[in-house]
Amino acid sequence: MDDAPHRDPEHADHVRNEAEADAVNEASHLSARLVYHVVLREGEEELKRPLAALAWAGLAAGLMISVSVMGKAVLAAHLPDAPWTTYVTAFGYSFGFLLVILSRMQLFTEDTITTVLPLLTHRDAATLWRVARLWGLVLGANVAGAFLAAAFFVYSPALSAEAATAMGDLSLKATSGGAWENFWRAIPAGVLIAALVWMISSGDHEYFFVITAFTWLIAAGGFQHVIAGSVEMAHVALSGAEDLPALLARWFLPVLAGNVVGGTAIFTLAAWGQVRQEVER
Repeated sequence: MDDAPHRDPEHADHVRNEAEADAVNEASHLSARLVYHVVLREGEEELKRPLAALAWAGLAAGLMISVSVMGKAVLAAHLPDAPWTTYVTAFGYSFGFLLVILSRMQLFTEDTITTVLPLLTHRDAATLWRVARLWGLVLGANVAGAFLAAAFFVYSPALSAEAATAMGDLSLKATSGGAWENFWRAIPAGVLIAALVWMISSGDHEYFFVITAFTWLIAAGGFQHVIAGSVEMAHVALSGAEDLPALLARWFLPVLAGNVVGGTAIFTLAAWGQVRQEVER
């Protein structure tokens, strides 16, 4: 099937020549079916990557996503205690996501849509095994990177005293709440990250603003992201504020489940539903 855009015959009388028709096509947004093919191709390429490359890309993403936590802490340390402060410090949360996504590092929550589309398309045991292997490897590498970054902030004087205190306070707040609350708060974050991946695959080039807006909303809304939050979880555990096993049960596992539900069970299946008849015929 030819996925290239075509000039609508009924529209031909409204453009003067082929050059104008091409300009109209270039100005048009990609259809949902074409966006699906873009994301599908990315997912299939990820599933074919060597395991060592995935591990290093996942470790790098876990390390670099700590810039989101650092960004919030630096802003919070220099802002007054006011109701609007939360909405300004939330912009710091976008820094790590911009770094990770635009650098093409391997972030687990992006894989809840990119690698699931190949599985929905092929629906065989081999693809299921490759998806499960990639998820496990990338998640483990992301969390390992998050712990290394948190250890750097806890055990080194890299941050000013004010920023270090702010990071500790923000980490405690981010990992508070019961298991069910954390699960429900993770679902919108999973949806937003999957939607972000879908949108930046549409052919538009406002990546900076899309990533900033969606990740700002995650932070401003108090939603939970399992990888960025793992930096905060590790900070709390390494600083001795709470035991790691308790954090894993009350925070990590519920947030992981919520992100997967939001990214895969809600957004990815909804996106698949709108293109299924077009791509299967």
